[in-house]
Amino acid sequence: MDLRQRPRRLRRDDFRDLVSETSLSPNDLIAPVFVDATTDERAPIPSMPGHERVPVREAVNRVEEVLETGVETIILFGIPESKDENGSRAWAENGVVQRATRDITRETDAAVITDVCMCEYTDHGHCGILEDDARESPTLTVDNDATLDRLARIAVSHAESGADMVAPSSMTDGMVSAIRDALDEHAYEDVPIMSYAVKYESAFYGPFRDAADGAPAFGDRRHYQMDPANTREALHEAAIDAEQGADVLMVKPALAYLDVISAVREEFDHPVAAYNVSGEYAMLHAAAEKGWLDLDDVAHESLLSIKRAGADLIFTYFAEAIASTLSE
Repeated sequence: MDLRQRPRRLRRDDFRDLVSETSLSPNDLIAPVFVDATTDERAPIPSMPGHERVPVREAVNRVEEVLETGVETIILFGIPESKDENGSRAWAENGVVQRATRDITRETDAAVITDVCMCEYTDHGHCGILEDDARESPTLTVDNDATLDRLARIAVSHAESGADMVAPSSMTDGMVSAIRDALDEHAYEDVPIMSYAVKYESAFYGPFRDAADGAPAFGDRRHYQMDPANTREALHEAAIDAEQGADVLMVKPALAYLDVISAVREEFDHPVAAYNVSGEYAMLHAAAEKGWLDLDDVAHESLLSIKRAGADLIFTYFAEAIASTLSE
């Protein structure tokens, strides 16, 4: 008996899906939505084909478009009408995310995750409050402890607006503990925290920074985002956030860090999320536009690899397109 024939027999169309080890469903996918308080019309994002910023009054319609594909969860990013050094519009009651969240949760059945960060709201584009000499210093530094209070205020304001989950993304030390304490203090014990526990200082973020208008005005984020060379540090960061009360642990980016996703999955019992980021999306689109790749096939294969690596949830700009094919 030649055992080598068994895999070939099971690759037949009759059995291929039956014995498939990994599968995707719309429930695995989370769609990013950009809401822009500075515009009255939808504005395409050139570096992210198929995506656009929508005005607040269009937020509900945009989310309904997502729901029609079978995706039930969105993550909301906001572009505020004004910015300042402290990012104060990030926690304003009438801020862009707060207004959109109230509308979406009132008018749709979508589960709403909100991004808790400050880079879209600060005039310097960094993810927190700067130290006094940061602009003149050759080594840019964010005041970690001062930033914690702001992140907590943002998370509470999102919960007050109806967010189903908050997702702090600044890689600020102690952010999960500060947010958990603040949510509990304001009687939002049931609002879970999805921590960007493992967020690398990556070159794949470029299109997102255009989309969310959140690129640093000077300096970089090397001192508070992770070195792409490190894996052990990733497990250390995830362990800290888990201990502080994170309900879900995220790895970002995804495709260039499949080994890290697998390591986090192996180490922790928490649900693991992965963010298939804007640059990973854009590069596949660019190759498809050249005729070098079939976009739907490589998108599906890429997302399947992220799921196979151990991600339970995948944030992706392909969510709607892929979910539509999975729902057929």
